Amino acid sequence: MAEPEPEQAAVVPLYLRVAAALRSDLADRQISPGSRLPSERSLAHRYHVNRQTVRSALRLLREERLVVTDRRGTFAAATEHEPRVPVLTSRRQSFPGGTEAADALVRASLSWEAPPTAPARRLALVPGEPTLVHRHVVLSPGGAPLQRSVSWFSRQALAEIPQLARYRRGRGTVLQPDLRLLYHWMHQAGLRLTRRESIGVPPVSAAGVGDGAARLVVHRVVSDQHGHALEITDIDFAAHGAAWTYEFSG
Repeated sequence: MAEPEPEQAAVVPLYLRVAAALRSDLADRQISPGSRLPSERSLAHRYHVNRQTVRSALRLLREERLVVTDRRGTFAAATEHEPRVPVLTSRRQSFPGGTEAADALVRASLSWEAPPTAPARRLALVPGEPTLVHRHVVLSPGGAPLQRSVSWFSRQALAEIPQLARYRRGRGTVLQPDLRLLYHWMHQAGLRLTRRESIGVPPVSAAGVGDGAARLVVHRVVSDQHGHALEITDIDFAAHGAAWTYEFSG
C-alpha cells in the first residue's frame, strides 16, 4: 500500500486507505472475480492495522458491491468488465438479471401477480394467490430476444429474505431490479440451498426466442434445507446466443 503524504495521513481514516488498496487490487485483477480474499487477520497484518479497521474497509467494499461475504469468507464480486454473455452454471449460480441487469440490451422487471397453476402448487401458493415475479430478457444488438426468463417466489422466501420482502410493499412494476446477490441473501438468511435443474431442447417449430434457431430451456427449482421451494425459474435461450456451463463437485 503506497504511503500517503504526511498531511494526508492525518486526515484519511485507516479503513479508507485499506479499502483503496483492496479496490486497486480488485480493479487490476490481482484479486480475480469470484476468488476469496485473504482472511481479516492476514489483511490486518499486511496493512499494519487492527481487524476492526479491516472489517470497516470490507463493509465499504460490500456497499460498493465489489465484494460479497458469506459464512465461507469474503469473495471478489463480478465486475462490469466481466463478459456480458448469459451463463448458466450450477456451482457458481447466478440469478437471471444479475450483473447484466444494467446493460442497455437487458430488460428486467419485478411485478406482483399470480403464477400459473404448476409453479403455484410447487411454491405452496393457493390458486390465484399473487407473489413476486421477476422477468428478464436479453436482447441482441438488433433488439431480438436471445434469452427470456421468469421467476416466481414462494411466500416463505418473501417472509425469510428481507431484501425480497421490501418489494412486497411496492406497487406496480419495478424496472431493472438488482437481484444479483439473491443467493447470497438466501445464505445470509440461514437458508441452505438445493438447486435442481431440468434441461430440454424444444422443437425448432415451438414458439420462443432465437427466431427458429436451436434453443435450450431450463427449469430451475431452488429449495431450502427442508425441501420447501423458494424460487422457480424458467429460462429459454437461443443456443447461439448464450453459453451454458454445468459444473459440479463431489
